[in-house]
Order: sequence, then C-alpha cells, then structure tokens
Amino acid sequence: MSIRIGKISFWHVHAWDYTKQAQEHGDTEIAAVWDEDAERGRKAAESLNVPFYDSLDDMLARKDIDAVIVDAPTQMHREVMIAAARAGKHIFTEKVVAATLSEVNEILSEVETHGVKLTVSLPRLNDGYTLSVQDILSQGLLGEITYVRVRLSHNGATANWLPEHFYSLEQCQGGALIDLGCHPMYLTRLFLGQEVTGVSASFGYVTGKEVEDNAVATLYTDSGAIGVVEAGFVNSYSPFTIEVHGTEGTLLYGTPEAKLLVRSNKAADQGAAWNDTPVRANRDSAFEQWVAHIQSNTLASDNIQAATELTRLMEAANLSAKAGRVVRLAELKS
Repeated sequence: MSIRIGKISFWHVHAWDYTKQAQEHGDTEIAAVWDEDAERGRKAAESLNVPFYDSLDDMLARKDIDAVIVDAPTQMHREVMIAAARAGKHIFTEKVVAATLSEVNEILSEVETHGVKLTVSLPRLNDGYTLSVQDILSQGLLGEITYVRVRLSHNGATANWLPEHFYSLEQCQGGALIDLGCHPMYLTRLFLGQEVTGVSASFGYVTGKEVEDNAVATLYTDSGAIGVVEAGFVNSYSPFTIEVHGTEGTLLYGTPEAKLLVRSNKAADQGAAWNDTPVRANRDSAFEQWVAHIQSNTLASDNIQAATELTRLMEAANLSAKAGRVVRLAELKS
C-alpha cells in the first residue's frame, strides 16, 4: 500500500528534491500540499496535480494522508511538526529539526507520544566517503583522534542563486552555518567520536546580509581533541574537504579531488606514503530509510540522536558568535 504524503511548504531549496524522491519511490506518493506562501503552494500543487490547502490543520485532518515532508522555514518547524505528530502523521524533515535544543525536545516528545516515525535529512551520513572514514577510524589506523576539520562552501550569495528568503534571520534562524554548515557540523562531531563540551564560533558578513555568509565553529572536547567546522556562501571553488588527524596518522578527502588518502604508522608500509583508499558505495538515503521505518515499525534512533546533537551544536555556535565567547553545552536549556 502506498504511503500518501502531504507536502508542508516549498520554502527550502531542497523541497523539490524531496518531492522528486517521493515521486520516484515505489511506495510513496505526494497527495496534498500546504504552504505558508499560498501562491507558491498553489503553483506547486497545480504542477503536481494534487489539492492545495490554505489550512494546515485541514490537510492534516485527512485520514488518507499518512505522512508529511517538512520544508517550511526553520522558525516554523516546531509548530508544523507538533501539529503533524498530533495528527498521527509520520514526519520527514529538512535539517535542522529546530534552532534550539528545547524546541527539539518538545518535538521529540510529541513524536514519541503519538507514535509517529521521524527521520531527519542528514544526507552526508549516508555517503560512501563518510562510511569509509568510519571504517578507517574503527580500525584504529589514526590512533587517538586529535583534530578534525570539515569544510563546505559555495558562492550562493556572491553569484546570487540562493533565494532571498535564505538571508532572513527570522525565517532561517541563522545563515551559512545553520544551513550549509549543518553538514560539516554533524560530520565533524561524528569523526571526533567523543563528546563535545564547548563551542566557539565566528561569523563574517562579506555581502552585508542580515545573516552570516562566512562562518567557522570550533568544537572542544575534554580530551583536548578539536573539531573545526567551516561553511560559507561566498566562495567560488572551495572543495568539500575532510581532514582527520590522530596520533598515528592522517586522513584526507577532497583536497581537492574526491579521493580518500590515508597515511598511518600502523599501515603495512608504516606511514611511508599516502595510500589512495577505495570509497564505499552510498547506503540508502534518509528518505528511503524513513519509508523503511514506517513500513517496519522501527525507529530512526541513530538519525534522531545525530539530529538532536546537531541542534545542540548549532544553538551553542549561534550563542557563541553573538556573545564572543566559548559556550559550554551544559549551559543550554533542554
């Protein structure tokens, strides 16, 4: 039986990507649209040949709608996801779940209470290079991890291809870091492999927008290991880059080619050269995993944990940039 999906907004730049995934998946279909921008929503609904709803509650009241895809402004995530959970609809959402840890916990409480399946789009967790880096780390080839750096940047602000509403602090709850920087943030946290206790962030405003278009965040751990997260909307040819350094070796990806290079004292050659390591195939996408959780009545526990930690780090980074100091994660209200 097909899972019928109500689309909650086409605000996000990836909204049509997720719509396409739903259309192409053999077990899902888009059945209705609601959008806070009625003109945009009606246009989308017309192109999809499905009904448009002026009222979100009216769409959620439809008994034949099983689930929703959320691409609404970040500021609306708490409101629309709580409404969807209370209506018994499974939820697939664009990152971040919400801008603050307290909001995330409210959403998760409703999701658990009403027994719906939540999955968050953290796509790079499923990419082959991420799985390959995890394989290398699990073998202990780098020794004790001391430093992780992940960079992701594009020229959306300087080449003017990002939608104007992506520069709204109210709607987005941030700029380059909370949008693009989500990916290096959750990857850096993953590769550190230990609890982050503090965050320091600096924001730049190259194009003079309301939100930052150039950002760096430093993650601190009690062991002394450091993570560096970089993101921007103002760079033309910045490669997606991963660096993981340890006491026994170093791993590089995207410098600038999409190759995974490892040099380790524990390798067969005892660190004599950089070894070009094969990259694994991607695993199922977050959307495919969500559908499987609905069908199998299972929970996306690891995904939700990673998404919750992502919001914790983002909230701390935003507070740090504003206050000009290191923010301890223990300070955040849950």
